[in-house]
Amino acid sequence: MNWATVLLRVLGVLLLLTVLALSWLRMPDRPVEALVARWAPAPSDFIDLGGQLVHVRDEGPRDDPLPIVLVHGTSASLHTWEGWTKALVRQGRRVISFDLPGFGLTGPFTGGWEGQRYHGDTYARFTLELLDALQVSRFVIAGNSLGGEVAWRTAYAAPQRVAAMVLVDAVGPAFEPESVPLGFVVARTPVLRVVTEWTLPRELVEQSVRSVYGDPARVTPALVDRYYELTLRDGNRGALVERLALMVPGEHAERIGTLRLPTLLLWGGRDRLVPPAVGREFQRLIPGSRLVEFPELGHVPQEEDPARSVAPVLEFLAASAPGAAQAPAPPTPRSPP
Repeated sequence: MNWATVLLRVLGVLLLLTVLALSWLRMPDRPVEALVARWAPAPSDFIDLGGQLVHVRDEGPRDDPLPIVLVHGTSASLHTWEGWTKALVRQGRRVISFDLPGFGLTGPFTGGWEGQRYHGDTYARFTLELLDALQVSRFVIAGNSLGGEVAWRTAYAAPQRVAAMVLVDAVGPAFEPESVPLGFVVARTPVLRVVTEWTLPRELVEQSVRSVYGDPARVTPALVDRYYELTLRDGNRGALVERLALMVPGEHAERIGTLRLPTLLLWGGRDRLVPPAVGREFQRLIPGSRLVEFPELGHVPQEEDPARSVAPVLEFLAASAPGAAQAPAPPTPRSPP
């Protein structure tokens, strides 16, 4: 028996063992019905938007003239805003948060949205149509990471509707990350992403969450459970792979400099995914914007320390939102080129 034959047999055995291991480790998708009881208690609701069921929380007084819309980031969900929501509602504000398609309990694009790409412009259009369904014509928008990108794209597409904006460690100008969560690396690697859609080690999710916190000790088992279980929602892993494949740092960044609205920028000083230099570039691009950095926090300040990170938001809203509400609206929305 020659060495080539031996090598082929060894490779065959290894392939068989790999298949058996993956079968043993396989983590199937979970139907949304199995997740609702734990992750969608009141005041959660589901709205049918053209055949797409959207997980939404609409809290606070309905007579608030400028509801606050909160948009989460990649692989997150509306739960990331729970601390901010409580503080804002206590101040008498109406707060609307929701799961973007491809994440949380909303899941992949379906119904009339089926086949849409997980792109920032599509998400902006989706956000506006959701607010139409909620009969909200004018609002303040805040977003973290991908949600920040959705926020400024929404403000660009419909300037007459967005009174003010809060960007939290947002994606926009071109940048080089100092560190990328391992889960994102795996999902973007052609060979490995197939494994990601087949199995999902909880340890991988935990490592990814810990890597975006300024203080990893703040990451609790319950927090990891949330990220882990919602990632397993039927179709979300495939949607994540598609979303990450569409990421183009700096895409349409020229639009940011055209924005003219009250803007607050919040950044974690320990954010290694979207470093603080990106926040400073946003501040340079948006006239009159204010930047607040939290030296000890990471990529998700609103989740890591809700009380600390929402304090400047309350000040900003008190100072900016009333004036914004009185300002004349620009005549027509813009269409993305």
